[in-house]
Amino acid sequence: MLNKVLVANRGEIALRVIRACRELGIRSVAVYSTADADSLHRLLADEAICIGPAHPSGSYLNIPAIISAAELRGADAIHPGYGFLAENARFAEICEACNIKFVGPRSETIALMGDKVSARRAAAAAGVPVTPGSDGPCRSAAEVKRVGAEVGYPLLIKASAGGGGKGMRVVHSEGEVDAAYASASREAGAAFGDGSVYAERYLEKLRHVEVQVLADERGVTAAFPERDCSVQRRYQKLLEESPAPGLPEGAREGMKKAAASLVETLGYWGAGTVEFVYSGGEFYFIEMNTRLQVEHPVTEAVASVDLVAEQLRVASGEGLSVKGEVPARGHAIEFRINAEDPRRGFLPQTGPVEFYNPPGGPGVRVDSHLYAGYKVSPYYDSLLAKLIVHAEMREAALRRGARALDEFALTGLDTTLPLHLAILEDEDFRRGGVFTDFLEGRELTGDGAGLPRLAAVGRSPA
Repeated sequence: MLNKVLVANRGEIALRVIRACRELGIRSVAVYSTADADSLHRLLADEAICIGPAHPSGSYLNIPAIISAAELRGADAIHPGYGFLAENARFAEICEACNIKFVGPRSETIALMGDKVSARRAAAAAGVPVTPGSDGPCRSAAEVKRVGAEVGYPLLIKASAGGGGKGMRVVHSEGEVDAAYASASREAGAAFGDGSVYAERYLEKLRHVEVQVLADERGVTAAFPERDCSVQRRYQKLLEESPAPGLPEGAREGMKKAAASLVETLGYWGAGTVEFVYSGGEFYFIEMNTRLQVEHPVTEAVASVDLVAEQLRVASGEGLSVKGEVPARGHAIEFRINAEDPRRGFLPQTGPVEFYNPPGGPGVRVDSHLYAGYKVSPYYDSLLAKLIVHAEMREAALRRGARALDEFALTGLDTTLPLHLAILEDEDFRRGGVFTDFLEGRELTGDGAGLPRLAAVGRSPA
């Protein structure tokens, strides 16, 4: 087993890793910026070291500072969490060169799957269905038009090197390609330092479904119950649940087998997520995230597996505790509580948390780094907490979620808590008939009693 792990992250995910380390008897080292001097992850780790100023470029993205901290404190491994350097192949390569175990896959695997074009090729080689589109980057608008002539419109132009909706444009005809190509390429270059894009057929009325995978260095793999991540805003997930409601059994099993096939073909090890879109009865590969996901707790709930502990065991050279297709036990839902105002276009919120009291009870879990008096800064992601509920059936999980959200006390700044309550009351959501455009054309409002509800833009709820 590893002796000491440096956690190259902050917030709730840093706490999550620190807690897993403690349960496995591994010492932990927290790194923190000057803005996080009063953070819980700094206080709960066995050791802590400041690595730079508030801005991520000088701290959590500062590779020399993080490597120096690991060497100074004698850490034999680094866990990157998610975000920041978690999918940075160069960072993983430097860890390897410094004889520090990177808790994740090999650097070359991260590089391969981090490029959307090479990831599509790898998936196709493993027999995984990919959306019809370009075989490689489109070097000009003319190349995008050739793809459109071949596979039809609408087309989705996407950044090769990133995600999260940046460098992404939908075109419905050849006449829209020139402007969209220039705009997507420019945005991709600014966001990821790489302006290359590719094109694929744009699928309408789709669901976003993903499969959590684990693999060890012996080649043993595990594929977990799928997660539905279709409730999104601006291509960012808001709510996830497992298993995916209403998904045909053939698609469910097909995705798990495809994910396992890709992992085995890559010779992958560690935790990862294979993401698909589901439309018109068919599923297609989108990308593979070579790290832990924000939504990993829903999988932990239905599979009764500690995914972070599994990561640490694999990094120690041990085998997995599970293998094959892992069955689901019950239904779990995760709500992302963000410091955003859903009534004003999800405007980010900053400032002190005046009062904080998370819900509890059977089947309720809250992952958070908050406490009363904590100051939410403008430098980092808006995620404040993750509320996860688990029950035997989806209907019971929905009721438990509504109870827990109503009980969740967090004051001092606006959050997405009322939006989640409104989503749970929506008939389409309750039926499981949710697509990635679920929130488009809707706004958060209130009913006659002032309770949060979703209504079509410009129209009050009935």
